[in-house]
Amino acid sequence: MNAQNLFTTLFEYKTWANETLFAAIGALPADAHEREKHDAIRILNHVYVVDCIFQANLQRLPHAYKGLNTPATPALADLRAAVRETDGWLLGYAGGLSAAELDEAVDFTFVDGSPGRMSRAEMLMHVLTHGNYHRGAVGRILAQIGVPPQRDTLTVFMHRPERAHAGR
Repeated sequence: MNAQNLFTTLFEYKTWANETLFAAIGALPADAHEREKHDAIRILNHVYVVDCIFQANLQRLPHAYKGLNTPATPALADLRAAVRETDGWLLGYAGGLSAAELDEAVDFTFVDGSPGRMSRAEMLMHVLTHGNYHRGAVGRILAQIGVPPQRDTLTVFMHRPERAHAGR
């Protein structure tokens, strides 16, 4: 498997795992677990903000973020729509890069003002691993309120019946 195919698979997985988690949060009763839902949304919003920051960095574009989260907490449906859009962009972008582009180093500035330099592949891996880490934190919040753990691992994703029929 080459790097482009690997990144495509990993960003397909990220998209699927995000959808799985947003569905679990959305299925919670509207009038219960307000604090836990708020905490989960704050964590997922942080992931979204970091994804957006690195989306800008990958394109060598400025972004408007001054921190790693927003002051206001978005509604779950709004955040879910925004994450879908960013996930779609990342999937298309990562799958369209050549090996040379993946290796290319990009200079950027972290939100604290310090300089950064990473290859595009390193930035994409950061986005992937960062999201995984925080989805796990949200999964723990859900477990504490009795929601069964999500079956959202890469192995489950890779072995879904619809993936087998797609010839992968």
